[in-house]
Amino acid sequence: MSDDEFADWYRLLATPGLGRAGARRLLAACGSPERALAAPHSLWRDVAGNAALKGHLQPDPDFAERWQAAQAWRRDGEDRHVLVLGDPRFPPALLETADPPLLLYIQGDPAWLSRRSLAIVGSRSPTQQGVAHAEEFAHTLADAGWTVVSGLALGIDAAAHAGALASIEARAPSGGSTVAVVATGLDRVYPKRHLALAHRIAAAGALVSEFAPGSPPLERHFPQRNRIIAGLAQGTLVVEAALQSGSLITARLASEAGREVFALPGSIHSPLARGCHALIKQGAKLVESASDVLEELTPALRSLRPASDSTKVPEPSVTDLELADDPVQVALGHDATTLDGLIDRTGYSAAELSARLLELELAGRVERRPGGLYQAIRRG
Repeated sequence: MSDDEFADWYRLLATPGLGRAGARRLLAACGSPERALAAPHSLWRDVAGNAALKGHLQPDPDFAERWQAAQAWRRDGEDRHVLVLGDPRFPPALLETADPPLLLYIQGDPAWLSRRSLAIVGSRSPTQQGVAHAEEFAHTLADAGWTVVSGLALGIDAAAHAGALASIEARAPSGGSTVAVVATGLDRVYPKRHLALAHRIAAAGALVSEFAPGSPPLERHFPQRNRIIAGLAQGTLVVEAALQSGSLITARLASEAGREVFALPGSIHSPLARGCHALIKQGAKLVESASDVLEELTPALRSLRPASDSTKVPEPSVTDLELADDPVQVALGHDATTLDGLIDRTGYSAAELSARLLELELAGRVERRPGGLYQAIRRG
């Protein structure tokens, strides 16, 4: 795209009061941003409305400064890309959605946006178990050649990106990757603590935003970001989510786009499992391993499964054997429980249990939860 074409797209989409729907109608009526910007005022009013016409006639006073920031970002490296509708590199999965972005800013390799992918989303304040699940699922999917899409947020998003990056950095032969869709301009990172993670993602996959450089993390940007996460992927997996979680918005958008929705079940006593359980009640597929996701999204895998697989008794894992040898871990079970509950189950004294629980916590086998609860961390 030439500088002039980019300028026309930027100016059109930066028009106050226009919005995506109005811009889409203008583009349909005029054929290009250049023609839309030169169209009669009457057409702007009739096609896009009075608010858009007013914005067209009275541009934002900060426009020149923001346009310079966008130009500077684009020219800052060979890994900077701007894709618009009609560009052959524009992700085809987004074109199938009801509200595709009209322009995408990308740092990294745009090709990753058109590969087979799964979105992994969830709580910003997950349990250690939830973090472990997100990392494991992402690692396995990247090993299998899938791109893991998420939103660079705290918690499950970061864990999903980290799991995929671990696969990439281990040089998995199948060559998956990870894509982060963000709610700011790509000249800034939110949250700031993910600056190093963002650089790793840009180097191995791609950072994506429909918001121009200089855009701050406004609250209204996040639902818009979520629709792109859902639209890019063939399916969305929710790992730990409260009933009011933004992850449920992503899952709903994925369902509305005709994509698969998966949810990881949890304890009936955990608030972070309630969103996932609600999704399962609404028809999301309950999954317990990454292979469940792959078998659903990759039908060819079903034909590779031996006919006797369903009747085969699985061998006990190292984790199972370890748990069987430790009465405290057996007593913990799968749900969070209190110290008093463990005393009743094991017969140990409070001092003995506290010492053992501390050992397990330091070993990464137990997590201390709010309200004096203890939660076993399962592996494998």
